[in-house]
Amino acid sequence: MGRIHTPHGAVDTPSFVPVATNAALKGVDFRSTGPDRVPGHLVFANTYHLLLQPGSGVVRDAGGIHKFTGREDGPFITDSGGFQVFSLAYGSVREESGWGAGGEGGELKRARDRRSWGRPGWRTDVVGRDAVQVTEEGATFRSYRDGSRVLLTPESTVEAQKDIGADIIVPLDELPPYHIDRERLEESVERSHRWEARSLRTHLGDVREQAMYSVIHGGVDRELRTKSVEYLTSLPFDGHAIGGSLGSGREELAELLGWMMPLFDLTGSRRRKPRHLLGIGDEPSIRNAVPLGLDTFDSSYPTRLGRHGTLLTRRGLLRIKRGGNARAFGAKIDEECTCRTCQRYDRAYLCHLFKAREPLGIMLATEHNLQYMSDLMAELRTDILEDLL
Repeated sequence: MGRIHTPHGAVDTPSFVPVATNAALKGVDFRSTGPDRVPGHLVFANTYHLLLQPGSGVVRDAGGIHKFTGREDGPFITDSGGFQVFSLAYGSVREESGWGAGGEGGELKRARDRRSWGRPGWRTDVVGRDAVQVTEEGATFRSYRDGSRVLLTPESTVEAQKDIGADIIVPLDELPPYHIDRERLEESVERSHRWEARSLRTHLGDVREQAMYSVIHGGVDRELRTKSVEYLTSLPFDGHAIGGSLGSGREELAELLGWMMPLFDLTGSRRRKPRHLLGIGDEPSIRNAVPLGLDTFDSSYPTRLGRHGTLLTRRGLLRIKRGGNARAFGAKIDEECTCRTCQRYDRAYLCHLFKAREPLGIMLATEHNLQYMSDLMAELRTDILEDLL
């Protein structure tokens, strides 16, 4: 068990990190993750989306993301924007490899379905194999909002994250697809290393009480992952994120983490820095990863499930729209849960809200799922303290 100290509060680990794509949790406000309901939450916001709307300069002029969102008593982490940029070309890693435990989608998925962009040929420029041009300087793409061309570089993403003002920031990295030949994967890892070193130099020139995590790459290749761990842990990053392709499913992810995580325990300096698993938030993967030394996990998984009427319970997934719940009067979603939804509403009412497409149903389901994840992590922390893990 650990504790990450930030200028906006401490985070006990292991901990789940909800994804607030546009600096907003979908379906609920940040009070649902505040000290009165879900203590110690780090929240993940996406630099790519904030760059395009409202613009990192607007967030800066508002006083930074904490003042802009009214969440001044809780820490934020932002990514570089690289994940979303490369998803324009390849789809998310989880989509491309055929599993859905975590990952982002949101605006990018909706962009795929739009038929009219206001200018000829613009849609094919925004999404598809030719949507992103990569050079040593950085990655060029088109905004899904207005079609303008944007160059994202290791330096510009750090400058944007300085404007946004998150407590923890992430350097630019290249995200290759799962199915890629080894030579191309090795080139990608080397480019990510160069980009991350450039990002780190920019960050160290103007730290502003922010921490920066590296992003370990190498796909499922043992040699490349080992090389990435050794190189990036030799640099003065404040923590390390596990990124890139994480396998074709939970079993391959578990195998990858099983041999890779012990590499972080070889020296004292590596052991003392937090490790974050990017884009993974399903319970089986978290339960497998925590004993291996992972500290934090981000995913839109629980909020996305809530929006579609699927609730996390200690007995498994509950699909609230199914007919059997229509007359489940007095039946809680989860008998052991202490969230507002479980204390005040039964399954019959939640089923009605979703059938009637009432936004309140999404809010109540999402609040419950976030509380479930918080309870799960609290349980794991207790197990660690009691020597059960």
